[in-house]
Amino acid sequence: MNERILKMTFSTIYPLYVQKAEKKGRTKDEVDTVICWLTGYDEHGLQEQIEKGTSLETFFAEAPHMNQNAPKITGVVCGVRVEEIEDPLTQKIRWLDKLVDELAKGKAMEKILRT
Repeated sequence: MNERILKMTFSTIYPLYVQKAEKKGRTKDEVDTVICWLTGYDEHGLQEQIEKGTSLETFFAEAPHMNQNAPKITGVVCGVRVEEIEDPLTQKIRWLDKLVDELAKGKAMEKILRT
C-alpha cells in the first residue's frame, strides 16, 4: 500500500466513512458499530484515536483485537479482492473500506457483522 496512505490520520478518513454512509441514509452510529466490531475499540477508544490524530498504521496497530470473523470479509475494493491481499495492514484497511461500502449499499447490519 502507498506509504502516503499509511501515514494518513484516521481522523482524516473517519469523516469520509461517515459521509459515505450518511449519503445513503445510514448513521454515524452504524459506522462506529462497524469500526468497533472490526477493531475491538469501544466508543471511548475510537474517539480517543480520532482526537489523537493517529495514523492509519497506528490505529490498526493499537486496535484492541481484530474480530475473529474479519477473514470472512470478502469482495472487491478498488479492483482488488480483499481476501487475496497479502500485506496484513493493507488487508485490515481494505476490510474496513469493504464494511463501510456494505453499510452504504444498505446491507443489513447482521450481514455486515458476519453474524
